[in-house]
Amino acid sequence: MLIGMIGSVWDWVIVIAVVLILFGGYNKVPELFRALGRAVGEFKKGQVEVERELRQLTTEPQSPPQVNQNTQAVVQQNAQTNNGQSSKDKEIEELRKQIEQLKKEIESMRSKGSQ
Repeated sequence: MLIGMIGSVWDWVIVIAVVLILFGGYNKVPELFRALGRAVGEFKKGQVEVERELRQLTTEPQSPPQVNQNTQAVVQQNAQTNNGQSSKDKEIEELRKQIEQLKKEIESMRSKGSQ
């Protein structure tokens, strides 16, 4: 019945303050509201920061990055790593195939042994 009568946020704040005064003591209320104020402030700061980043992303022209010698060296290293990675992937795939074949052989041996 009480929940249906409480409609606005301030009504809830008053109810919570009264409950805290009754059960937690009067000294805890300022601490709670101080912490609540800090949390709201941090939320607003985060919201402003996200909006600023979104605005920056949408207003920046999409220009291709300039390539310098350091960037070229990194790209070459990545290409070498990717080539090494692809050979590793091939090795892994080959080992998986061998494992599957061994599993099939073991299963056929078990089925022959149980007959």
